[in-house]
Amino acid sequence: MKKNKMIVAIAIAFLYTPLTPTLAFAEGAFSATSGVDYSTGKYGQSQSTDITYIPLTGKYETDLTTVKLTIPWLQITGPGDVVGADATLISNLSNQKRTTESGLGDIVIALTQTVANIGESNPLTLDLTGKVKLATASRTKGLGTGENDYTVALDGYKPISSHATLFAGLGYKKTGDPKDLALNNVWFSSLGLSYKVNQTSSAGIMADYRQASINGSEPLREVTAFFSHKFSPNYKLQSYLTHGYSNASTDWGGGIMLGHTF
Repeated sequence: MKKNKMIVAIAIAFLYTPLTPTLAFAEGAFSATSGVDYSTGKYGQSQSTDITYIPLTGKYETDLTTVKLTIPWLQITGPGDVVGADATLISNLSNQKRTTESGLGDIVIALTQTVANIGESNPLTLDLTGKVKLATASRTKGLGTGENDYTVALDGYKPISSHATLFAGLGYKKTGDPKDLALNNVWFSSLGLSYKVNQTSSAGIMADYRQASINGSEPLREVTAFFSHKFSPNYKLQSYLTHGYSNASTDWGGGIMLGHTF
């Protein structure tokens, strides 16, 4: 997975679960989240790259502002053409030797500010996020590019009923300039629907698009299904499954994350 993506990128996908009408954490709350994300894909190469990502994320959230710090452990098994937790393709020429490398991933700092609530009934909420990926992952091990990345994104959330919320996002990532690597700055976007099953559970689906990281490669196109369950006032479990629809995307990925509010 990417994820922001998914991260991320993403990602990660579980970050969109709080888009239901009920906030995931109380105003002014500090929370910690950890779990495991696994993805595998060929990314247009002859061999697959397998990525295991274990983040520890601390988040402080008020009514309008969220500050987030993610410190990850990362393991990558592959021919060396794909680096980082967001599966950045750095070469169109696949090496033949598969290796496994692991260690500290890139630390990510993010600040999100709610900039607008448009409308009185079921308002459209707009959030602006700035994010810095610090180059703490080893370039020599192929765990990162060895350069900082800077991202800005605008996300919108619109409840369409008492149970369902539409959400979409548009962002731009300025990629660092690693020596001997020609990486592109990229636009990315997402579109999804979150559905509140009951007072403690929600589910949804999200589509992601990201421009190609190198010339000659395809853009990323992925779809993620997610589920969230809050089984106590302080604990929340989030899970997701991702499938890619281009040569530059992960074939399959998924993860499970446990969050605790203090």
